[in-house]
Amino acid sequence: MVLHSSTIKLRRSTKDGNGYKRFLKLSPFQKETFKVDTVSQLYPEYYILRVNDFDKWSKVPLEQWIYFLNTGEIPDDADAPGLCEAREHLKLDRLSKDELKAYYRHLDNVVILRDNINTERTEGRAEGRAEGRAEGRVEGRAEGEAETKRSIARNLKDAGLSLEMIAKNTGLTIEEIEQL
Repeated sequence: MVLHSSTIKLRRSTKDGNGYKRFLKLSPFQKETFKVDTVSQLYPEYYILRVNDFDKWSKVPLEQWIYFLNTGEIPDDADAPGLCEAREHLKLDRLSKDELKAYYRHLDNVVILRDNINTERTEGRAEGRAEGRAEGRVEGRAEGEAETKRSIARNLKDAGLSLEMIAKNTGLTIEEIEQL
């Protein structure tokens, strides 16, 4: 006699008082016929897939997964969650050793190229910062020298020297000296 999964009854237990616990239980007839007390004694490894709120779930994704698990193939129009990743793994599994080596070499090359790009980008930024600092120093010195010349010209103008003499000694134009 064969025990079919349809003959195992799903019964409810209210032992905890907070709700229902679900478990598989043999009927008295099944216990007597098979001389066992629990389902696990008949099927030591029995897997049950339980999908909460199955009615809310679309049957199409589940059917696509079942098809994949039965055949090892994923149709092109399959769009169930997770099947895209499974499709990528299948592609790798179907490659020959040489193709797989070439694929992993390609991935290594991509990683190396990305690393080179990031390194060059970092070095370029550092070089740009260094050039910016150098330009800033040059501009700062030029501004400092110009301010020094204006300060000297102001002092000479206050001392009563002629504008021509101040222009000759400071390198400023007469118009610039007049504006001080």
